[in-house]
Amino acid sequence: MMSKLFWGVAILSFAATIGMAITGHLAQAGPLAILFFLAIALAFRGSESLKGFAYTIMIFAAVTTALYYPTYFVETGGFKFSKLITPLIQLIMFGMGTSMSLEDFVGVVKMPKGVLIGVVSHFAIMPTIGFLIASMSGFPPEIAAGIILIGCSPNGMASNVISYLAKANLALSITITAISTMLAPFMTPMLMKLYAGALVDINVLDMMWDIFKMVIFPIGAGLLFNKFLSGKAKWLDDAMPLVSMFGIGFIIVIITAAGRDKLLTIGPALIGLVLIHNLSGYFLGYWSGRLFKMSERDCRTIAIEVGMQNGGLASGLANQMGKVATVGLAPAVFGPLMNITGSILASWWHRRPPKDDVQETQHVVTAEV
Repeated sequence: MMSKLFWGVAILSFAATIGMAITGHLAQAGPLAILFFLAIALAFRGSESLKGFAYTIMIFAAVTTALYYPTYFVETGGFKFSKLITPLIQLIMFGMGTSMSLEDFVGVVKMPKGVLIGVVSHFAIMPTIGFLIASMSGFPPEIAAGIILIGCSPNGMASNVISYLAKANLALSITITAISTMLAPFMTPMLMKLYAGALVDINVLDMMWDIFKMVIFPIGAGLLFNKFLSGKAKWLDDAMPLVSMFGIGFIIVIITAAGRDKLLTIGPALIGLVLIHNLSGYFLGYWSGRLFKMSERDCRTIAIEVGMQNGGLASGLANQMGKVATVGLAPAVFGPLMNITGSILASWWHRRPPKDDVQETQHVVTAEV
């Protein structure tokens, strides 16, 4: 019943927003546009097949709020909200660490071929595609550099969830994420210097230190927490996923508010190019696995690991560079889009079990008969 009510509110608010846009009053349609996304998110929560998209739709509601009322998310009382980006990322990375263990790195020994192909493909494909897209975009240098930055970033934890839903190789996914994250302090700055050095000033050593502060140290603390205290502070174990979700959403809102004017100018083009970047990662990642004769499950895993990036880290690096309103725009757009495309891809693959799994099931049935 409530789900139908929310669908009704969404349809009415959407129709009203379109009506105001047609009559030239889009600037006053903010409350209706925000209500539309909130109603859609709540309607999705009532659907078993759509509830996985509810969080991303909530992000769209928050972004819409930031676009219409940016002053509330830039600063208050002289305090700039951009100062919260680094602490929030450290908190998110600590949460990532609490969900990991040293066994996540043992996969290098168990699946060396898959890990090597996955990590190399990730750091070869996404930076190169990002550079090509940025070069052809015609965007101002700093915004183009943001496209390269998201391409040079490591994997995010979202890729592990998507791999699980897609019936891919979850163990391989977790190991690739862990290894690429540990390599990030070295790979990301060097790739940025190589591909984006002509667009913005890149200090390799400073960026290395920033990544250590934002990623390696918090994840290390999270690993220690998981080893010695996991289960002893249940409230913290339960809270960390929610804190991470809020942190990612708030970071996107801060960046959106800071770069509002530029987003309104280049927003549609940026969204289109970021989508191409993301989808190219899935496609080329999958076929890099095929090229080396990996199983279907492993190819799916590599596709997801290549196409999905750590947008939070990229946003934090843009903030540390003092260019959150320009370099930070592409990472802010990439995150929500990645979650949508990843969820759709996972749903598609979930309904189509890997051929090797089907063959294995047939062998078991035959043996039993």
